[in-house]
Amino acid sequence: MNSQPTISIIAALSENRVVGLNDRIPWHIKEDLVRFKQKTAGHVMILGRKTFESLIGYYERSDKPLPNRIHIVVTKNKHYSTTIPKTHIVYSLEQAIEMAKKEEKEEIFIAGGAQIFKQSLPYVDKLYLTIVKGSFAGDAFFPDYSEFNKVLFKEDKRADKYAFTFIDLVRTPRANYKS
Repeated sequence: MNSQPTISIIAALSENRVVGLNDRIPWHIKEDLVRFKQKTAGHVMILGRKTFESLIGYYERSDKPLPNRIHIVVTKNKHYSTTIPKTHIVYSLEQAIEMAKKEEKEEIFIAGGAQIFKQSLPYVDKLYLTIVKGSFAGDAFFPDYSEFNKVLFKEDKRADKYAFTFIDLVRTPRANYKS
């Protein structure tokens, strides 16, 4: 593969940018989980340790594993290990991105949590967001993403008690002004 892969964030957040509360997602929207699974299939996912453990725990409880992905887990814990197949442990986001590029996939997905989202935003080309309508209590927030203001796809949805929007965004190129 000669060209650089697209680096994308995939996340669900509320209108007040909450992504988590007590290491959990504050809502359960099946369509969002299906979208996450479909978008990330066959790709590399970079995620923090807490997000990885939460994700693996969710899929173990549902008895539906998350196959056909390579996980790269970023942690500060030098003794962290896992028995999950196709999972690599690294100690910085930059190390994770370099490792992900070696997999030669078209797209690399950053899947959270809040600290990883914030650190990765300068490297990211595209956002796949699920915006859950309303304000939620939370202790983990998505960073400001106002630079990503070109809409590639948008679809308003409703499921159970939640209204939400799937939206895919890219950055609008900055104009080069000369003084």
